[in-house]
Amino acid sequence: MSNHSVLAYCRPGYESDTANELTTRYGEAGCFGYPVSKKNQGFVHYHLYDATQLEACITQFAVNDSIFPRQLIAVFSTMADIEKEDRVGQILDALSSVEKPFSVFGAIDVEYPDTEDGKTLAKFCRKFTVPLRQALRKANWLTAKENKGKPKLHIFFESFECCHIGYTLPSHASHDHLGICRLKFPSDAPSRSTLKLEDALVNMLDEKQQAKVLRSGGRAVDLGACPGGWTYQLVKRGMYVEAIDNGLVADSLMSTGLVEHHAADGFTYRPQFGRVDLLVCDMIEQPDRVAKLMGDWLIKHWATHAIFNLKLPMKQRYETVVEAMTLLNDRLNALEDAFAVKVRHLYHDRDEVTVTIVRTSTDEV
Repeated sequence: MSNHSVLAYCRPGYESDTANELTTRYGEAGCFGYPVSKKNQGFVHYHLYDATQLEACITQFAVNDSIFPRQLIAVFSTMADIEKEDRVGQILDALSSVEKPFSVFGAIDVEYPDTEDGKTLAKFCRKFTVPLRQALRKANWLTAKENKGKPKLHIFFESFECCHIGYTLPSHASHDHLGICRLKFPSDAPSRSTLKLEDALVNMLDEKQQAKVLRSGGRAVDLGACPGGWTYQLVKRGMYVEAIDNGLVADSLMSTGLVEHHAADGFTYRPQFGRVDLLVCDMIEQPDRVAKLMGDWLIKHWATHAIFNLKLPMKQRYETVVEAMTLLNDRLNALEDAFAVKVRHLYHDRDEVTVTIVRTSTDEV
């Protein structure tokens, strides 16, 4: 069955926020449609009114330049009432009746929702990938060997009886299975929050930005630091950290000689030497208040770059992020400096989004 839509994976519970983002951004680009989703299903379909706009829609922005989607797939066929016997044959039959989006695909992912119900599909999807890949290669849908430079074919099983068939482009997609980068918790880190910052450093900054922001021997301020999960990531990279919190910082971090602990209010603290290379912040505060504070540090050159979380309310989360970031971006755009700004709801985030701001027009040292 033909079905032209954008399939967006997201954290369960964030379907309406993902739907609002897609409707707003695709609508602004003239790719009009309507979102369909159910609460806690872990994905959203954005159905296009004009099927010919599918490729234009999927290339409007990359996953990494969106907020809530983990993956964005251009769906061109949906199969319902799949029978248990010969699923491979049924998929090949379905593909033979649709127009091929590309002459050949470089790889295939067989995926499922990142939910408790979806996990019942995980083992099947892993085992099913091998015979399906072999069959698709024989049918000239896939290259003989994996080619990451070509579009990837996605078979997304919503259930054992229903799947959606689509593709991603390497320049616009997440390269992780299910759009999830799973990081291993470091056994010597003082809290699991360390994974939130590592996720941001690995997935939101390119190599050039990482080298600029995480300069060994550089200085950083961590607002709301205790017990030191974010400080841990900076120390691991050789940075000196001013850890600001009324609580205690883990002894393991204090013993490195790279951490100064200041029991102070994160909203009134100022850097010891007038400025730092990087400001990080994971304080539990109103998002507009945190965004204003981050803007103050960047505008006054107390910090060259910033990475921080905005805690989200239970409702209107997309609107809350847009409002806070619009005010912050307006302030930054008024400066002569240029900034690269990204906002992402990362896998290791919960009810928050992570923001990275890299100053791109400075030679500050």
